[in-house]
Amino acid sequence: MTPEADRREGLDAQAVLLVAGLADLAVDAVGSALGTVRGLLRRSDAAELATEAERDLRARGRLALDRYASAPPPHLEVLARHVVARGDARDA
Repeated sequence: MTPEADRREGLDAQAVLLVAGLADLAVDAVGSALGTVRGLLRRSDAAELATEAERDLRARGRLALDRYASAPPPHLEVLARHVVARGDARDA
């Protein structure tokens, strides 16, 4: 085999190992999450916990949308506002 073919096989093997590791991690995470959910369902205050979790998820969703969905203000607009604010401060 050529060195390039050996390198390609090595990269393929590494990719397979990475995917297998990620899959194993996902299975562990899902199993752990299911165990946590089972434990929470056995609690007497499950309805309160569910309401609180819903509120928390909505807040997190709102923050995520604010962070990723809204475009930042145009750079020149921000600079113009600073210039106007400085001018107003000097005039006062």
